[in-house]
Amino acid sequence: MKPSDVRAKTVDELNDELVSLKKEQFNLRFQRATQQLENTAQVRKVRRNIARVQTILREKSAEAK
Repeated sequence: MKPSDVRAKTVDELNDELVSLKKEQFNLRFQRATQQLENTAQVRKVRRNIARVQTILREKSAEAK
């Protein structure tokens, strides 16, 4: 997920993306706890994507004010 792709989305789309990333993060944590996670790097990617989406959401809310 590139920052330019995230910036092109609307606030509603970003909120939906954030919800799906949080669900994915939960599932990955559950897999890691039960030792079923094969690709451990995926946890890091999802965490960074969540931070990226939250940053863009904050920027867009600051622009609106």
